[in-house]
Amino acid sequence: MNLTQEVKSIRVIGRFCLRMTILVVFAAFGHIGFARSLTALLGMSAVLSAMLATIKRERLLGSSLNHWDEMTVYAALGCLVAGFDGYSVPI
Repeated sequence: MNLTQEVKSIRVIGRFCLRMTILVVFAAFGHIGFARSLTALLGMSAVLSAMLATIKRERLLGSSLNHWDEMTVYAALGCLVAGFDGYSVPI
């Protein structure tokens, strides 16, 4: 399927928003606290995105957004949340 770069990037942004919504909902019901649950889930999402990017053989610095870009955002948000909570990052 040949999609334009813009359509691919829009799909990645939509996928990211959907996953973040799901992660926030699951973190809200975590027994170890919202921030720690969210940090753990963001770390797992970063690993999952890296694995998917590797399996799909996506380019690291491609011209459109891909799983590598998602992985970077998940890792950065995980570090940010961990910094606000005041404990070390489990990533």
